[in-house]
Amino acid sequence: MKLKKRSLLTVLAVAQLAAAYPASADANAADQTQPSVTQEVYEQNSAATKSLKSGGTDASGAAGTAGASQETSDTTETEGTQAPDKAGTTETGTTETGTTEVPVEETGEVQNSGTTTEGQDTQNNTPSTTGKELILYFNSTKMVQDGVTYNAPQPMQVKKGVSYVPIRALVDRVGFKVTYDKKTKETIITKGSNELRFKTDSSKYTVNGVTKTMKGTSYQTKSTFMVPLTAITQALDIQYKVDNVGKRVIMSLESKPVAKFTVGPKEIFAGETTVTYTPQVENVQGEIIDERWEGKQDIFDAPGQYIVTYSVQDSTGAWSEPFSQTITVVQPNLPPVAMFETDKMEYKMGELITYTDQSYDDQDKNEDLTYKWENKEYAFFSPGVHTIKLTVTDKKGLSSSYETTINVTNETLYEQDDFNMLFIPEGEKFSFLGNVTSRSKINYDFYDEPSTLIRSNSPETVNSEGIVYQETAVGDMRFMIHHVNNLNKNVKMYVIATNKNSTPVTLRQDYLGFAGPSPIATAAGKKSVLNYFQSMQDNSKRTSVTLAPGEQKVVMTELSEIRMKQGHVISLYSDMYSDQPIQFDVVMIDEKSDPLKVLSTLPILDRDGVHNRGTYPDSTRIIRYSELVGAESQRLVLGDNQDDPNLQGMDPMVGDITHNTGNFGVLYKITLDRVAPNTLISFNPRGGKYSGYAMMNGTIVPIYSLGQVSPGEQAVLYRTGDYEQKVEIMLTAAPGSNLPVNLLFTQLPEVIH
Repeated sequence: MKLKKRSLLTVLAVAQLAAAYPASADANAADQTQPSVTQEVYEQNSAATKSLKSGGTDASGAAGTAGASQETSDTTETEGTQAPDKAGTTETGTTETGTTEVPVEETGEVQNSGTTTEGQDTQNNTPSTTGKELILYFNSTKMVQDGVTYNAPQPMQVKKGVSYVPIRALVDRVGFKVTYDKKTKETIITKGSNELRFKTDSSKYTVNGVTKTMKGTSYQTKSTFMVPLTAITQALDIQYKVDNVGKRVIMSLESKPVAKFTVGPKEIFAGETTVTYTPQVENVQGEIIDERWEGKQDIFDAPGQYIVTYSVQDSTGAWSEPFSQTITVVQPNLPPVAMFETDKMEYKMGELITYTDQSYDDQDKNEDLTYKWENKEYAFFSPGVHTIKLTVTDKKGLSSSYETTINVTNETLYEQDDFNMLFIPEGEKFSFLGNVTSRSKINYDFYDEPSTLIRSNSPETVNSEGIVYQETAVGDMRFMIHHVNNLNKNVKMYVIATNKNSTPVTLRQDYLGFAGPSPIATAAGKKSVLNYFQSMQDNSKRTSVTLAPGEQKVVMTELSEIRMKQGHVISLYSDMYSDQPIQFDVVMIDEKSDPLKVLSTLPILDRDGVHNRGTYPDSTRIIRYSELVGAESQRLVLGDNQDDPNLQGMDPMVGDITHNTGNFGVLYKITLDRVAPNTLISFNPRGGKYSGYAMMNGTIVPIYSLGQVSPGEQAVLYRTGDYEQKVEIMLTAAPGSNLPVNLLFTQLPEVIH
């Protein structure tokens, strides 16, 4: 019969031809003895089992193996049984659909040219193949591999447009391992690290544990397990093509090894790091007999990007595709260069020394370097040679030092007290002589603006999970929260807002300053004030949330972003506004607990009897003074409960009247309308050490940049110029510090030109 190239007609013609294709046309030469592959029977009916045990053949004519169904373990590896392929015994099956058409979506490349039968055996006209190919024939048990013909127990069949093959016969020819798992009733195919699992009468199968859908349903026919061809070829990446004219599927079994490699360590420095290469090869047939590297170096001399390529050859002679990886080699971290200079090499006693930092690092920015000065003074007050040293350390711990000497003469320019008042920078401190309390006090008046202060500060050291504060507030409010975790585990703190109204409530956050968790209470308190003032400047913490009736939400979420270890402190300031009353619960709980779920189970914790908690109305204190300040030495006292009375409020959890000792949480807004020319404004603590920030005419100034100020010291906040000025000061007591405090106003000495 001659076939013509005509799309649909051709397909139909091929289908009809294959259905009637005689067995004799597929038979090999009678004198050739070829092995036949039988399918292992996993789920046998009684008749099939009986036949196999007696050494008979199944319905397909495949030779049975006695005891084949007996397994000694849950997962048993099975081996196919080969028998001679005698001429004239090749089966020709028929499909249930009566057609051998293989749909395009099932097969991939379809060839209709009829020219794919090169390598035919000239004696019997049976197509054969050279190279690593396996040829399956539609509606036939015949399989040809490298010119040798084998028989499967069942023919390749097409059901509902899907090509099915006997699974065991296929994997035996391909060279994979097949086992059966009695527990899961799954047939397992493995190829290297890949594993496929099939079940009878299922359209699902798994590839390396991932469930996938086949285009057809697996089934058993005459005790032979049949699966869709593409389920195996796709999962195991077997290339194949369909020759409809020759009524066959040609599978390429040529398998290349897969080469990969990893590189270590993570950072590779030029000229220093010895690079390790760890090969990772897969799909190797036999052993690796050769390998090829390109661009590989143990140590790279210069920074840059380098491409390294790796290939391997296995026992079959097949080379892998080259695997390339780009290696980034960086300049090795060098120590920073410590360097500075002074404006002169010789000074009078009490003469200002100007230092110019010239340090640099190859990787880190200057602000990320750590500076340690030795004997750096703004001025020296003893004559002689003075050595000044700077050590700079980068983020990776490398450091270098530089030192220089200056000469100080016997001549005096300024006495030390005068020099300090004139030249110590804002945010720095100096010791001073004299009695602060002998200075005249500025007798100021004040009034308080409405803003409900919720001070959650007792128990300051929390020993058990629970509610440390609970209050209902409305309108303007300020939170001050300062607590230490003393539980023997990690915890988190939350503020939970509950709307108990019958209508929605809007809660607005205006400003927020949070710090911690930190093992140092004063550091956390100081940083919280800085962040609070910064949020006033940039409005970066403004948020708004609406709570439906009965709804609960976590607010001030920065508080709970980081867990607190035992002994760590958190500190928070926040200004809020609510248009209706809202209940607030401040809680400390296990870091893994859900605050909204456990809130109703938490106890209200007792206060510690030392620190203060309470709700205080009118917590923004306005001080305005219009008389001249600074023409003589004066002081303005805050937090003393005399000039600055403590707020009175209520502990809502026990109903007691309480007094806000030290007025922590109070925001002071001080306006001095007339500050004399050449006036130094400084900060002097009276109740103990203090560490915090002030805002001077809108500029945030540290109350000593490097730590705390003691009662015998004063921190420089501001200097007026040669004219009278209005000065606005904003202060709030930093948690962890001590009150009362004084603002000092001192006339500056004359500048020597």
